[in-house]
Amino acid sequence: MDDAIRALIKNEKEKLRGAGYNLKAAFNRVENYIKREADVIQNMISSGRTSLPEIGYKSVAAGTVTDAQKADIRHRGFVVVRGVYSTAQAEDWNAALGEYITENDYFAKAEKKRGLDNYFSQLADARPQIFGIYWSRPQVQARQGETMAVTKRFINNLWDVTGPNGREFDPDNDYSYADRIRRRQPGDKTLGLSPHMDAGSYERWTDAAFQKVYGAVFAGDWESYDPWKAAYRTHTVEFKSPAVCSAFRTFQGWTALTSQGPNDGTLRVAPVAKGIAYMLLRALQDDVPEDELCGAEPGRALSVKPEWHLELLRCQISIPLMQPGDTLWWHPDTLHAVEAEHQGKGYSNVIYIAGTPRCEKNRIYTEKQAQAFLAGKSAPDFAAEDYEVDFKGRATLADLTELGRAQMGL
Repeated sequence: MDDAIRALIKNEKEKLRGAGYNLKAAFNRVENYIKREADVIQNMISSGRTSLPEIGYKSVAAGTVTDAQKADIRHRGFVVVRGVYSTAQAEDWNAALGEYITENDYFAKAEKKRGLDNYFSQLADARPQIFGIYWSRPQVQARQGETMAVTKRFINNLWDVTGPNGREFDPDNDYSYADRIRRRQPGDKTLGLSPHMDAGSYERWTDAAFQKVYGAVFAGDWESYDPWKAAYRTHTVEFKSPAVCSAFRTFQGWTALTSQGPNDGTLRVAPVAKGIAYMLLRALQDDVPEDELCGAEPGRALSVKPEWHLELLRCQISIPLMQPGDTLWWHPDTLHAVEAEHQGKGYSNVIYIAGTPRCEKNRIYTEKQAQAFLAGKSAPDFAAEDYEVDFKGRATLADLTELGRAQMGL
């Protein structure tokens, strides 16, 4: 971290801590809240229950998801939506992706470009588990599916979209955000990702829009902070870096292509939507160096560390068993991690698909992304590996439906 960013952090921390609010008392309260949440989650785990909300796609499509279920999703910052695609469809996509990778000799090409994607630079194995592929037909088809659009309309409408100048985003219409795929083989030990939050690191304390998003927290009144209020969220400015999302995501998410669950080298989450308040206030306590934020680094995910955030780490739980065609979604401020080892017997494969509703921030990104799609280049938020420029079977404009063209800004 360079001196300019350290100076910025120190200056912004002085302003936040010098505003006259009792941030020590506020942190003590939120720490006790997180401790209680951790106890509830751990008790559920020990009794064989899950604290993670699950709903069926049929309920979403029929509009019969109850207010209690919605409240649970908002509290947890997480939801599994079952059966968005059929098992057969997901399995067909999984097979087609395997053929696409093999026929285009992806592994040999990836070896030549190792080091371009710095986000995964700590992964030692030469055989990748995350693939820098964006434009295969299965990915494009999954993003533009009508059932996916219905699902994203539902999750986007969990937000309060009112902003200072009208609606912050259009919850009923989504842009397509091209992300990669995961194909994790049994026994893999290279892809474990430590607990973190995406969508900003030190910026959460220093960016003007983020400071407004978290205004209640920084004012010592974290209890009144609403994680689902969208105001100012589409105006944040993130540190420019490969693999740092510059679009606004209502939810991060993925669609399962294979069966996978606990110990299959897949996702763990801390399902407490207000957990970010604990993170923000922890960094403003007296025992943290003035020019540091509990390990926040530019161009990286926001790490959640045992030396600073032990109580939030106690809230972690593995996702339930997922079947092909199921989707899962988590709030952008939700702590998540990837299990260090795939101890299962089958591949753990997903297509990453997030909620990216229409707003000016996402429109600007989509314009750049559309040009990358037409040229077969990597999506703009990611390292310029550009594997698919000459790939056979890559999706083209002809593969987009009317909905797909609208989602791609084409």
